[in-house]
Amino acid sequence: MTTGGKTLTTLLDAGSAGPAARLFGLSNEELSDRLRGFGLLRYRIRQLETALYRQKVAEIQEVTTWPKELRDQVAAAGFRVGLPQIVETFRSVDGTERYLIAGNDRQTVETVWMPEGDGGEEGDSAPANEGDSKKERAGKEWSRATICVSSQIGCAVNCQFCLTARLGMIRNLTAGEIAGQVAAVLKRHEAESGRDRINLVFMGMGEPFLNYDAFMAAVRLLAGPMEIAESRMTVSTSGIVPGILRFAQEKVRPKLAISLNAPNDKIREGIMPVTRKWSIGEVVEAVRQVPLRPRERVTFEYVLLGGVNDGPQHADEVVKLVRRAQFPAKVNLIAWNPGPDVPFTTPQAEDVARFQTRLREQGVPAFVRRPRGRDIYAACGQLKKTGSQDREQGAGCRE
Repeated sequence: MTTGGKTLTTLLDAGSAGPAARLFGLSNEELSDRLRGFGLLRYRIRQLETALYRQKVAEIQEVTTWPKELRDQVAAAGFRVGLPQIVETFRSVDGTERYLIAGNDRQTVETVWMPEGDGGEEGDSAPANEGDSKKERAGKEWSRATICVSSQIGCAVNCQFCLTARLGMIRNLTAGEIAGQVAAVLKRHEAESGRDRINLVFMGMGEPFLNYDAFMAAVRLLAGPMEIAESRMTVSTSGIVPGILRFAQEKVRPKLAISLNAPNDKIREGIMPVTRKWSIGEVVEAVRQVPLRPRERVTFEYVLLGGVNDGPQHADEVVKLVRRAQFPAKVNLIAWNPGPDVPFTTPQAEDVARFQTRLREQGVPAFVRRPRGRDIYAACGQLKKTGSQDREQGAGCRE
């Protein structure tokens, strides 16, 4: 298989050099330290930072604000950009794209592009000074988009309805591999953060709060030199209480979503074993420590599993739970997306609508996230680090 004229093996090899040589993923201070031997002045580091994170260069020689002699010296010393590369692309009939992106060790991770989003941002307040990107970026096929980002290869949380759980935990991603997914996708679509309306959801493979330091380092890169507003990012956690408490202390942070998926501990423990360690009550108490910005809501993500957690009595329990939480919240409903050998059923559309109505009638803001990319295994809970040789990809087309 080829991508852009390069073989898959070539692209994987390009991402496998030692970590000391890679510059993408380093902060301004880390770049200064890593390149200390070249005696670079501060403005040279700022030029490099702009080239890495705004221009998304792939090679040292593309840092054209540097003199050629300096570029040659840095390249000759073995340093390289290390921008993650898309090695395989699957395109859904609905326009969603799923990517396999090469990591630092020939492993791949999955990332998803959703033009026009999936409705997950409904009920959130729009950031101040947000331009009309459709007018500003005339000629594009989309007016806004959401990128679903992974934080780990595999996952240790073992949610029973999630295909990623079948992988188990393989390894954490670095800050550069996390932020690099965003850079690679933005570059593919010629999107510009700051001009185009781009939302990021850390809801891909893995549990972000079990890779906390790398995840937050990536957030600081994204919110800093990559210029993506914090209010345009949402991180979802299964309820890792120590991570939530650390998150509450952060000055720069995304919005918070809790992967709830059940109205009580008994049901949740059966589908999310993490509940045995931290109950719903403990998770909610930890969330109370997070200082919310004006008009900000915490999102409760709720995957509806046919006959398990989708009845009217479950909706009534969710209403009570949200009321007891005593912080601004909304509920995002997700009809379960099927995966091979995962023993659940997708609820009927009328059951989803009935659940939403029951929440709304009792004063709880509730929204239904549209399934995106089901035919290419790109929908919520379907990511499993697989390419064209690993499984049948349904009706999606492949590059």
